[in-house]
Amino acid sequence: MTLAAPLPTDDADRYLIAQIRSGQLHAWKQLIDRYHGRLAAFARSRLGSTGESDDVVQEAFVGFLTSLPHFDEARSLETYLFSILRYKIGEYLARRKRAPEAFGFDPDELAHGVEATESDTPSRAAARRELSRRQEQLLVVILRRLIDELVERQKLEEIQMIELLFYVGLRNKDVAARMGRDEKAVAGVKFRALARLREYVDEIREREGAAAALDDVPLSEDATIARIWREHRLTCPKRSTLGSALLGLLDDPWQRFIESHLETVGCLMCRANRDDLAQPAAAAADAGTQDRIFQSSVGFLSKTGG
Repeated sequence: MTLAAPLPTDDADRYLIAQIRSGQLHAWKQLIDRYHGRLAAFARSRLGSTGESDDVVQEAFVGFLTSLPHFDEARSLETYLFSILRYKIGEYLARRKRAPEAFGFDPDELAHGVEATESDTPSRAAARRELSRRQEQLLVVILRRLIDELVERQKLEEIQMIELLFYVGLRNKDVAARMGRDEKAVAGVKFRALARLREYVDEIREREGAAAALDDVPLSEDATIARIWREHRLTCPKRSTLGSALLGLLDDPWQRFIESHLETVGCLMCRANRDDLAQPAAAAADAGTQDRIFQSSVGFLSKTGG
């Protein structure tokens, strides 16, 4: 059993992207059919109205096509599509003058990625982006290594605790209360995790030098654990694992982890995948919507730079 986070765009998606870049209509239709259900489930969970959800999902697919020349296939395509959709929902709420935070969006999250403030010079903004990128890469490397080690050792309960501590930001006693564990046990998990992360950084320093370990560099305000954890989906289960959980096919430790990730951590992208998988009948109902999205977006294929 594995988690999805370390996986880049998979082979099937990579093939579709190559075909779309060359202007193949059937590939674009296949990509819409493959991802529409989970994106629509996400949008409905944030907006409620099916009509509004259809609009922002359509905008997200168009946004993907127009940004495709710059898409990095080292990223997960699914995560990239969800990121575009989140942004489009924020734009939609702003246009309708409805507060995004009332719909479960952190204003700072929606503002992330703004290139510069009025007081920034171009060189200062570029330096800030580069620092944030380097810090994000370092954090992703060490956090993924920690999670991979725990998965390999089947320490699913420890991953649950670490999610709540590092990602959600709960205190030791709150994690202990939620999981029905002793507070000292939670503190021990946190202590060991932080120690391992420091060891990983020390290894990078010894292997690549102080610059690679970002010694004495203040943490960028953009390089927040919560944002990085969410955008890189460090502990998100694979879609197939979510399907197995729905069928009750997982061992108890994995089943508890999935339930915690969905309900306690409240991962919106994984909830959308679960909701899509749980409603196979909705796929047939969405067929007409998928066709409309294809017809309305196909003209943007010429702008993909293929």
